[in-house]
Amino acid sequence: MILNLIEQIDNFLKYLENIESCSPLTLKAYRLDLGQAFKIEFENKSMSKINKKKTTNKNDSFIFESADQLWLVCRERLSAWGNLSLASRNRKSATLKSFFNYLYLNKIIDKNYADQIICPKVPKKIPHFISVDEVLSVLSYLKKHKSTIPPQQETLFLLLYGGGLRISEACQLKWNQISFEEKKLTILGKGSKTRLVILPTFCIDTLFRYKKNNPPSMFVFGDKALNPRTGYELIRTLGAASGLMHPLHPHSLRHSFATHMLASGTNLRTLQKLLGHDTLQATEKYTHLNIDTLARIMDGAHPLAKKNF
Repeated sequence: MILNLIEQIDNFLKYLENIESCSPLTLKAYRLDLGQAFKIEFENKSMSKINKKKTTNKNDSFIFESADQLWLVCRERLSAWGNLSLASRNRKSATLKSFFNYLYLNKIIDKNYADQIICPKVPKKIPHFISVDEVLSVLSYLKKHKSTIPPQQETLFLLLYGGGLRISEACQLKWNQISFEEKKLTILGKGSKTRLVILPTFCIDTLFRYKKNNPPSMFVFGDKALNPRTGYELIRTLGAASGLMHPLHPHSLRHSFATHMLASGTNLRTLQKLLGHDTLQATEKYTHLNIDTLARIMDGAHPLAKKNF
């Protein structure tokens, strides 16, 4: 068996892009991890061109005569990653696992070495979110300084907290994705998957005024998509100006949306659809409500709570 590693990595990345619909950032991460695993330095962000002057791989042609030979190189890198954080090791190990699964399922190798790759478990972190009172503080600041703050700032805040959008989704939002009559957004999320988001009346009315007071454009934030870094800075400065105790980040607003919806009685399945999660497990991290909140929901929802015996 002759295995051309560069060719197989190229094919694997094309598979992820065209069949699995992975985002450019995901592809970049896979490519980086595979490059580090097999000591390949790619040139000019190309999928297949390597810089042979800088590569440290002993086999400059990256041609392997057996799958075992490829696996030995891989094992060396797994050992070298021992000092990395659990999250980094988990991601890199998962990348190699996916790559070997791909090779095996496509009959390029006759043994699935993915079974020998263990992805370390990463402790679950409670997502950072702000309280309802802090949300009200931000809204109060926006109302008080409406004439001086950038209109983009309020609009972005309401999309992130009002609809639970990711910062990338909000920055790339187009007017033709919004139905003002139905108060509905059609969002193209991760993996090019479409989901529907219903905005509260307050948010949709603010969006309508924003559109009316600005020149016609394709994107909500102008003639082109808003740079996520710019969006990040708009939210950070808004949180600081509003007097919040901790820095405000775009993703914490999405977490806050999810936490507050769940605290108000929204079931996990509904929340999963609103957030665009593939699995319910991804949504379960928001079940970090305190005992008082759970008690109030129980008293209001459980049939036995309304009975007098």
